[in-house]
Amino acid sequence: MQTLVGWHVEMEFLEEGDKTKAAAMLRLGDGTEVRGHGHASRHPSDPGQLRVGEEIAGARALMDIAQTLLTKAHDEIEETTGRPAHPLTR
Repeated sequence: MQTLVGWHVEMEFLEEGDKTKAAAMLRLGDGTEVRGHGHASRHPSDPGQLRVGEEIAGARALMDIAQTLLTKAHDEIEETTGRPAHPLTR
């Protein structure tokens, strides 16, 4: 049996000087929302490339979501099986 599932991610950025912040929200198929945050700081000697700051901050926000999802899955495994689960890592 095949099941098609879709997740939707929204990402917003705030750029202030040499700092970029990212806020990400992942909406799972059941409507659950998982949020993550990331940041990036440009070194004063680096050229001003907003896209690079967005990529770094965005990646960190997605990594934050990934860790939350791993913890959520770990907790659900333990809840379902009633046994301690091995920690899930990247």
